[in-house]
Amino acid sequence: MKEKIISKAKEMFLKLGFKSITMDDIAGEMSISKKTIYKYFANKELLIEESVQIIHTEINNIINTITSQNFNAIEENFEIRRMFDDMFKSTDTSPVYQLKKHYPEVYQKLLSVQVEMCESCFRKNIEKGIVEGLYRKNLNIDAYIKFYYTLIFSINENIRSEREAFALEMEALQYHTRAMATDKGILELEKNLIKLSL
Repeated sequence: MKEKIISKAKEMFLKLGFKSITMDDIAGEMSISKKTIYKYFANKELLIEESVQIIHTEINNIINTITSQNFNAIEENFEIRRMFDDMFKSTDTSPVYQLKKHYPEVYQKLLSVQVEMCESCFRKNIEKGIVEGLYRKNLNIDAYIKFYYTLIFSINENIRSEREAFALEMEALQYHTRAMATDKGILELEKNLIKLSL
């Protein structure tokens, strides 16, 4: 039952927002009593925390699936962006923005795990792109990881609308890629941008 509650809560939080969904809403949607939810979760914040952990695990698994396929480094980044778009397309307000504003303690716990995952993902992508000749050999990898990470998190923390955040993230991805790319990388970037616009 606990897993079913988390699964339904996660779905509702992403669709309608962490703030607006109540324990009553979740109980009503599941046709169970609120008392049943409180048997597993002392308060809404604990339910949000566990839901966010599940979302984080799902994102990590999808990223691992994408990176284990035969995409080059630039294609890989576009595939990951597409995955995020699919996952959050029914969300009006950026989940990260909501957490930071309404549940700062949950957000802080998520942040430390998220930083580690993002830095590892960005590092592997940059190293892969250098080997493939898509990114320049003399890059300061640590600096580029920090630049991109700061850009992405600043967008998610400060932009309320998920649509607007996604559009800005696509611009940030293009900016990040152009800053690192060789001539071959620029051609690959343009190819992916054309594919995206179709």
